[in-house]
Amino acid sequence: MSDPHAKAHSARDLLRELFPDTHREIFGAPNPGDAGAGAPTLGLYPVADGRLALVHGDQLAEFTPLDPRGKNALHCDLCHYTRSRSEARLYRVVVAARRTRYLTLCAPTGPCQGRAGARGLERLAERIFPIEAVYAE
Repeated sequence: MSDPHAKAHSARDLLRELFPDTHREIFGAPNPGDAGAGAPTLGLYPVADGRLALVHGDQLAEFTPLDPRGKNALHCDLCHYTRSRSEARLYRVVVAARRTRYLTLCAPTGPCQGRAGARGLERLAERIFPIEAVYAE
């Protein structure tokens, strides 16, 4: 007996879902107008303990908050607004074995991401990624 809620999938759909690299080799890169061919995930998400995660496609960077020092205002690296110490946070991101980047972001980051838009997030991701392996294999 057939399930009335079952959706018929083509071989191309299954190949795209289960083997994306093979799908790209056979059919090429997806066109932006194709159904089901969404843009890679891009966003800044809160994680436990005040940390943030920057996700861009299959890449992930963890932003660790630092204790604020000093009394000067901070310039947000995402939306480029100047904020007081109480309205912004300083974060550390390890990008290689002996390389760290420090970023300032508005707190909370939701409205900040809205001001920056997708292009602002892309520029931030370009500064962070690719993250090199920390440990030698």
